[in-house]
Amino acid sequence: MPVIKILPHAEYCPEGKSVSAPAGTSICEALLENCVAIEHACDMVCACTTCHVIVREGMRTLSEMEEGEEDMLDRAWGLEPDSRLSCQAILGQKDVTIEIPKYSINHAKENH
Repeated sequence: MPVIKILPHAEYCPEGKSVSAPAGTSICEALLENCVAIEHACDMVCACTTCHVIVREGMRTLSEMEEGEEDMLDRAWGLEPDSRLSCQAILGQKDVTIEIPKYSINHAKENH
């Protein structure tokens, strides 16, 4: 079973964490099932960027990015070449290391 190593994030995972999840699970689902409350305003349907993560290791083991995810990622705060929407990044057989960006674009959270 692949392991997701989550780098420390002040709000969601201050100490960092490693979680296991079966191949075929999205990173977002795996985090939520393991008490890492990553934002997912659109309910994991690829309609927002609040679940944006940066894959620091293991990008090749994840599912390929589809056009809808690419288009949506263009709106993400702190976009990097190894950015993915965690609701669309499906685990393969190998471990991954991710970083949750410091900020997300979420108007409700920002009290707008």
